[in-house]
Amino acid sequence: MLAFLLGFFRMVWLFGKDHRGVVLENLALRQQLTIYKRKHQRPRFAGRDRWFWIFLSVLWKDWRRALIIVHPDTVVRWQRERFRRYWSWLSKKSGTIGRPPISLQLRKLIQTLAEANPLWRAPRIHGELLKLGIAVSERTVSRVLQTVRRPPSQTWKTFLTNHIGEIVACDFFTVPTIRLRVLFVFLVIEHQRRRVLHFGVTEHPTAEWAAQQMAEAFSERDAMRYLIRDRDSIYGNAFRGRVTSLAMKEIVTAPRSPWQNAFAERLIGSIRRECLNHAVVLNRRHLYRLLKSYFAYYHRSRTHLALAKDAPDRRAVMPRGLPPSQVCLGVRETHIVRRKHFRLGAIDTIPSRDWPERRSRWIDPTSSP
Repeated sequence: MLAFLLGFFRMVWLFGKDHRGVVLENLALRQQLTIYKRKHQRPRFAGRDRWFWIFLSVLWKDWRRALIIVHPDTVVRWQRERFRRYWSWLSKKSGTIGRPPISLQLRKLIQTLAEANPLWRAPRIHGELLKLGIAVSERTVSRVLQTVRRPPSQTWKTFLTNHIGEIVACDFFTVPTIRLRVLFVFLVIEHQRRRVLHFGVTEHPTAEWAAQQMAEAFSERDAMRYLIRDRDSIYGNAFRGRVTSLAMKEIVTAPRSPWQNAFAERLIGSIRRECLNHAVVLNRRHLYRLLKSYFAYYHRSRTHLALAKDAPDRRAVMPRGLPPSQVCLGVRETHIVRRKHFRLGAIDTIPSRDWPERRSRWIDPTSSP
């Protein structure tokens, strides 16, 4: 304690004798010696040591000459860190940093608008929010939109949905007869509701005959914009000329790629599985009657997965709790299908020429066979 007091009075005396530089240099050297005397393998600066050199750099211009233990740039860096911490403390003390946060409901609303309208960007969504009475900045909307994943372009499903109402497809398929002849069936199907617009049966198909079938398919309705067909040689100049006269554009599939005309191919498969595989075709007239009856069932009764399990001609849902006699009226288009199952049971129908005289037997599902 005595040594400290003597050193303090000596420092004051030297200040009074205009030896300020000597006093400050003496303090700097003693402070560094104190650091070296600490019990550490490597000298470590405490907080008070840094404060000492920061203030010394302000009071004494030759402080760099007396500094040995660290580089002078380190002291400058300490001052910059101190300045940064000070202003960070002031910012935290003043209150919330940055823009005020938005609620979770508003964030979800912006994301919902962006997902439902892929072409809308921040200005459009911001305008809609203003019309809803929601006060939010456009910059905030833009930042929320960065969290919404958007495809680079519309998907193939969206593209096909937008154009499905303007697409029809046509195709041929063959049917053998009991006399070992081959009949050719030409059909035209629209993609939107899977309706068969027209079909024809012939034993000797030609390009002129196919062109006439196209004309009959659109004789009472407007022609579609696109026609999908394969590369069969039957589609000659006469057929192409008729399609052009109808203001339709032909989309020709790749060679040996029936999957590119999937709607028509799937319909042909359904015709074979549900109708032609259960009957022996006698002649052209017989085949025509079979297909006409099947297409009546296909349009009015048969459900489709792609149509939300509805028929091409929209079919009303029967109310629950109807008696069996009324449920029997819902199976007029059973055609070759021998048995159709309903909610209350099944109906075993025996086809005949006259529907009013058709014999129907109600089968109670609870009764034993």
